Amino acid sequence: MDGGAPQYNPRTVEEVFRDYKARRAALIKALTTDVDEFFQQCDPEKENLCLYGHPNEQWEVNLPAEEVPPEIPEPALGINFARDGMQEKDWLALVAVHSDAWLLAVAFYFGARFGFDKVGRKRLFSMINDLPTVYEVMNGKNKVGTSNNHHSSKSKSNSTVKPSEFQSKYPNEDHTKEEEEGLAEDEHGETLCGACGENYAADADEFWICCDVCEKWFHGKCVKITPARAEHIKQYKCPSCSSNKRSRPS
Repeated sequence: MDGGAPQYNPRTVEEVFRDYKARRAALIKALTTDVDEFFQQCDPEKENLCLYGHPNEQWEVNLPAEEVPPEIPEPALGINFARDGMQEKDWLALVAVHSDAWLLAVAFYFGARFGFDKVGRKRLFSMINDLPTVYEVMNGKNKVGTSNNHHSSKSKSNSTVKPSEFQSKYPNEDHTKEEEEGLAEDEHGETLCGACGENYAADADEFWICCDVCEKWFHGKCVKITPARAEHIKQYKCPSCSSNKRSRPS
């Protein structure tokens, strides 16, 4: 289950963390920007399927490894069987939670295999814990707060505003200027890209776009929207919200 990527074994805390981030990015992609393709691949008529995230940031839906015990811990088995038996949002959330558990299992498997001591394990967990989970990214748990009247702005589309500009363009009349500045400073650092999970502070100069349905923020590059293209979008819907409007097999 290498997804076409060369096999390697991370041996240091930094290497294990990079491996974790790459696998996590792949799983987030499957559950957000590639959700339609992921949904279709999880056919309940097929055998037990698993969702894999690979170190090359590619995801794969496939049968579990045949060798026993497997080379690394295996993801949740049979995710496809529950696909049509529950609401799509709940099913994706369940897959996300199991994906988070698998990512931790793989990271600490490498830690045990290469003899990380107490300090190394604690450092690895701290680095992992600084990132939002797959579940949190998928559900936008840490997204920036928004005011209810921002759609009334004279701007053609609020969805093309960068997170750093949000409070100044759409101020809440209940706050003083000083309160707004303090609130913006606290919240902007918590703004997460709904596709890759990286926060705004890490990419402050990049173009962002906001979904007008779920109000999650995305790097333009993650959802393949350029600033020029955004100027012609009256209402932007992210890949997840677009897919939720389509009919699913019952």
